Amino acid sequence: MLELAIQSNAADDMVDRLIATPQENTVRFREKLSSLKHSRYFVDWRESLSFSRELEALLQDLKAGVSDPMTGVELVSAFYETDRRVFDNCNDSNGHVSGVYQFDAKSLFAEYASLCEDKEKVADIILVLQQNDEYGVRDVLIDCAADCLPEATIRSMVTKLQQLVDNEKDEYKNRHNFRLIESLARQIKDAELFAKTRIASWGELTPAAHIDIARVYLESGDVHAAHSWLKKIPNDDTSQEYEREKLLLQIDKQLGDDQELAALLYKQFKAYRSTEQLQELLDVIGKDKRDEVILSETTEILADSGFRSSNAEFLTSIGKTDEAETYLLDRADKINGDLYLSLLPLAQTMETEERSLAATIIYRRLLTSILERGYTKAYSYGAQYLKKLDTLAASISDWGHFETHDLFKDRIYEAHKLKRSFWPKYEGKS
Repeated sequence: MLELAIQSNAADDMVDRLIATPQENTVRFREKLSSLKHSRYFVDWRESLSFSRELEALLQDLKAGVSDPMTGVELVSAFYETDRRVFDNCNDSNGHVSGVYQFDAKSLFAEYASLCEDKEKVADIILVLQQNDEYGVRDVLIDCAADCLPEATIRSMVTKLQQLVDNEKDEYKNRHNFRLIESLARQIKDAELFAKTRIASWGELTPAAHIDIARVYLESGDVHAAHSWLKKIPNDDTSQEYEREKLLLQIDKQLGDDQELAALLYKQFKAYRSTEQLQELLDVIGKDKRDEVILSETTEILADSGFRSSNAEFLTSIGKTDEAETYLLDRADKINGDLYLSLLPLAQTMETEERSLAATIIYRRLLTSILERGYTKAYSYGAQYLKKLDTLAASISDWGHFETHDLFKDRIYEAHKLKRSFWPKYEGKS
């Protein structure tokens, strides 16, 4: 460590911390904090990671030096008060610096606060910090209030925040105070307070607000109220459909409403067919319905003229390889080669199942997409696809209405022969 300290400021700082007394580490923290508050040096985004580590080391000095919980709370609070100076003089576009405030400092604050006997004083410190949260890094202390404060103290904080709302004319500040009350209400599982606060803050409630309120009721154990709030969202409003259905699934399971649960699961299954979704549906409607559901869905997939790779994946996953092959070949012109993340596994499956023509169609789409876009970073993959097509061609005797491999290869060469960085990769010259 001593040898490393010669080459690294961070290591040197750690050695100093390890050999210092607690009092000396506290002095180090105060001196660094003072320097931070008065610094005018601008931290470029390229330096932000290194700067964030300096801030982490600063907090380590505090942890190593202070054993009195209230002193610790007050000094972490002082660290938060540097946020204006820090962020005014720092390009934190990558979030390294804000992460120190939102995670490291929060954890240390909660650790000290949980050991303090004077919980009301801790609560007041948190509230004072919230009133000047210009950079949005202090509200994490509100969000962890339940980790270090009893419910009675949190309710006292709510009362003080409500008084601030009553006396505050600035709409933005009031919206901020309402959010703080919502966080505290959720932590103590007071869904009624959360709902009342959201209504006061937003006025006319959106689907997102209904979902938030329903979620807090569910967390508080009132499943029926949660269900009631979700049902207030108009059926034709799909703006928050995914979140609403995800929450509704939890509610229906707790209510034991198999009929509504089955309808919701079937809707989600049809939206994205997978073996996982199928199994979840069968767990509710009965495993004896498996063949019936598979037959119905296979018929519907093949009747739809559109193409979705997930449908082809589903057919292969349930053993319907013939149907998957037909599905692919009939919709070859609708396969979008840009969607390589879903298409490549599908091509590999077709290859494994010895459906060479279907695999060929997909590899052709993948290759054509790369070449047409001139996506040079993917040329090595494109070269692999073309080599794969060379291999697959040998096992195909009937090309049907599709052009043969030689014709396809001649066509793409004619169209892309000027892409000189691609062909050497295919020929193994680069």
